[in-house]
Amino acid sequence: MPELPEVETIARGVDKRVRGDRILQAWFSRVPQTFKTPRQRQAKGLSGCTILSVHRAGKHIVFELGPPAAASKARTTQPAPGPGVSEAQWIVHLGMTGRLLVTSPESPVALHTHARLLLESGRELRFVDPRRFGRLEFRDLRRSAGFGAPGSEPLTIGEREFAALFRGRRLSIKAALLNQELLAGVGNIYADESLFQAGIRPRRRANRVKRSELERLRLALHQVLTTAIQLGGSSVSDYVGADGERGFFQLEHCVYQRTGEPCRRCQTPIRRVVEAGRGTHYCPKCQH
Repeated sequence: MPELPEVETIARGVDKRVRGDRILQAWFSRVPQTFKTPRQRQAKGLSGCTILSVHRAGKHIVFELGPPAAASKARTTQPAPGPGVSEAQWIVHLGMTGRLLVTSPESPVALHTHARLLLESGRELRFVDPRRFGRLEFRDLRRSAGFGAPGSEPLTIGEREFAALFRGRRLSIKAALLNQELLAGVGNIYADESLFQAGIRPRRRANRVKRSELERLRLALHQVLTTAIQLGGSSVSDYVGADGERGFFQLEHCVYQRTGEPCRRCQTPIRRVVEAGRGTHYCPKCQH
């Protein structure tokens, strides 16, 4: 499943390509897919909207949308919004294998394409999801609240707030990092890599990790995520960016999926265990 760096990379790539564009028409497949909003309602709500911006919220990609031109002119009961004020959101969760691609209408349509948005610029935005674990949702912000990730943002969280997340928690530090109610966007790859950089074993109970160690972990998490974003994320499965290009951070992995290979620091073979239901990789010498 794409994690924070991959989702951030896709969101930035899509924003760069479609910001300010207008959605002329939206099409959704009839293949069984767990749409959080019915396909007919999404198609109707999206058509005519202007894409004001695209950003990440946890592991979700959020499109901020301006009103359709006709709706703006027809509105009489409410004042017109100011410039750039979002009136609706389109929220995309990529699931296990979802992709968002900006392409031309003439490009071959990939198998398992479940949404196609025709844009005024002549391009198309396509959602491709072979395993159909992705989620697509439309929100009219005049009638419902905007979307927000439930957990704290790992790239901006401060020292005290970060330490408070783990206080009194008896679950493992790895399980705590994966809890989206605590930290939004951290997944298996970056939990393993951050724990390695901080020198903390993944099975240690969160409430027994010292404050100084938690600060090392916070800084390591920030550094790992930032570097991964700079390198376009980790392409270890089906992940590609908005332009169809693979990321490169997998070349920097120190422990993730390196079972039995020598640690890049001490040459001790990397071990794999199952923790919080996930394959977990660590160095038995560098992590305590």
